[in-house]
Amino acid sequence: MEGHAFFTNDAIVFGLLAIILGFVFYTSNKKEGFWGGFYKYIPALLLCYMLPAVLNLLGLVDGESSKLYFVASRYLLPAAIVLFTISVDLKSILNLGPKALIMFITGTIGIIIGGPIAILIVSIFSPETVGGSGPTEVWKGLSTIAGSWIGGGANQAAMLEIYEYDKVEFGKMVLVDVLMANVWMAILLLGIGKTKRIDKWLKADSSSIETLKSKVSEFSDSVKRNPSLNDLMIILGIAFGAVGISHFGADHITQLFSDVPKSSTLYTFTKPFFWLVTIATIIGVSLSFTKAKNYEGAGASKLGSVFIYILVATIGMSIDLGSVFENPGLIIIGFIWISIHAILLIIVAKLIKAPYFFLAVGSQANVGGAASAPVVAAEFHPSLASVGVLLAVFGYVVGTYGAILCTILMQMAAAG
Repeated sequence: MEGHAFFTNDAIVFGLLAIILGFVFYTSNKKEGFWGGFYKYIPALLLCYMLPAVLNLLGLVDGESSKLYFVASRYLLPAAIVLFTISVDLKSILNLGPKALIMFITGTIGIIIGGPIAILIVSIFSPETVGGSGPTEVWKGLSTIAGSWIGGGANQAAMLEIYEYDKVEFGKMVLVDVLMANVWMAILLLGIGKTKRIDKWLKADSSSIETLKSKVSEFSDSVKRNPSLNDLMIILGIAFGAVGISHFGADHITQLFSDVPKSSTLYTFTKPFFWLVTIATIIGVSLSFTKAKNYEGAGASKLGSVFIYILVATIGMSIDLGSVFENPGLIIIGFIWISIHAILLIIVAKLIKAPYFFLAVGSQANVGGAASAPVVAAEFHPSLASVGVLLAVFGYVVGTYGAILCTILMQMAAAG
């Protein structure tokens, strides 16, 4: 792959991504004129994904050969998780009530039943789309999407290994995964600007969320200060010290599971990335019970947001806009699948009168995982990012088990 792009030096590519992020933030801060109207309809976060994807489409960069996503996901993501959770108020999050968890579980059920239903529907008019033989059987490939949409990258990798799907064909599944996940996230982000109207339609009581927002904002204001060099160096020390501990722990814990066979439901525990995110979250939440939480006042979560947006840009760089319509059958499966997930969430939200925030973050904790759930949550309010992190980690825990159940149902649907 290397050499196919015009810019192959990651330092240059990182510079381009930094310019894009700077441009998006500069223009999105303008409330008047063209940009004011533009960002009323197009979320800034969506551009942070899509502009790097355009660079990939034009052949200027190659997300596959670049090491930037690896660095962002292994170093910056766990650092961001620590900085987001360092000021988390666990008691207040528990006071949000059971609706957050109900919406998350609803999202999971939507993915589990959505896959087999999508296969059944598509097999009626295009049986070849859901066919294949041996390692190229489509249901095996779709198992990787189930892993990704219930848990995350570690769960997706586990499903790829468990069902031994053809790795050459795997790229098509990644495309369906990324395309549908990003289209759905774009819809959720568009809805954030209309939260009050949606909550009114859902007849939702969002007072617990408002209470959490104001409580965290009050705490943030009470410890707010102009960050000194001392503050920033300590924040970086906490964040990347925790990243180091997380990597150390992940490397050693995965060795304990080294004998776990690929066919085991415990296989996700053999993935260092699973433990990396889990340990980083535990460290961040543990620090929230100490004076370290006061560093929120010096901008801990803002620095975490910087890291997350860099991660977002590196993910965007890997999106292949050029091959979007190469596999229309698979894209139709993905569309039906994510639609079932969405419809079920809307029905349950309406029934239990859950706020739109729980719908959006419950969905992203499944479909987006630890990379995008806190980003979407923070779009409602920066103080809510920790809710997204905690739900996403729960997604990692149940991801492989839910995906295996979904795959068994998909295998039955494909055979039927």
